[in-house]
Amino acid sequence: QVQLVESGGGLVQAGGSLRLSCTASERTLTGRTLGWFRQAPGKEREFVAAITTSSSRTDYADSVKGRFIISRDNAAVYLQMNSLKPEDTAVYYCAATPYYIGPYYRAQRYDFWGQGTQVTVSS
Repeated sequence: QVQLVESGGGLVQAGGSLRLSCTASERTLTGRTLGWFRQAPGKEREFVAAITTSSSRTDYADSVKGRFIISRDNAAVYLQMNSLKPEDTAVYYCAATPYYIGPYYRAQRYDFWGQGTQVTVSS
C-alpha cells in the first residue's frame, strides 16, 4: 500500500511563496504520474498540477499557470507556489496515478492520495 505524505503547508501573506513536498513511504514514485489537487472549504476538490515520469510532461490549472511550478525527483514531488493569493487557500493533496497519458485533471484516475496539508494565504 502506497502512502503519500505532504508537508510544507502553512500561513503566508498574499504575494508570498511556499514549497510543498510529498514523499512516499515506498519506492513507488517511479513510473507514476504525480499530481497536486486542492480543496477549499465548501468547494469541490480541484486539479492544480501534474507531472509525468521523468518529468517529461507537466500540466497546470489555468488559475495557477505562471505562479506554481511542479517538479519531482526519485523521492518526492514538489509544488513551488509563488505570488500566492487568498483564493489559493485550501488543503493541498498529492496523488499518484499509473497513467502516463492525460487527462491529468480527473481525480478519479488517481489511486493513491495523501492526507493533505493546509495552505492559508492572508490578504
